[in-house]
Amino acid sequence: MLSKIIILAFLAAILYSLASSFYFLVNDKGDGDRTVRRLTWRVGLSLLLVIGLYVSFKLGWIEPRGVDPVRYPATEAPGGD
Repeated sequence: MLSKIIILAFLAAILYSLASSFYFLVNDKGDGDRTVRRLTWRVGLSLLLVIGLYVSFKLGWIEPRGVDPVRYPATEAPGGD
């Protein structure tokens, strides 16, 4: 549960950074570097999230959950009649 909260917090921070960079892009009209700083934060947070997920997976702290892939019998090819 804690990992979900951390991931959601990172995603919220990334979305906030993206929205604020768009706001500064529109309002600054090319003056200043606030847009670049916000986009740099967004890229940094995204990389930190991906690296954190990878490390957490490798250390066994989180496990992937999803739908099992469809398994076809060995004698039948997929989509064949």
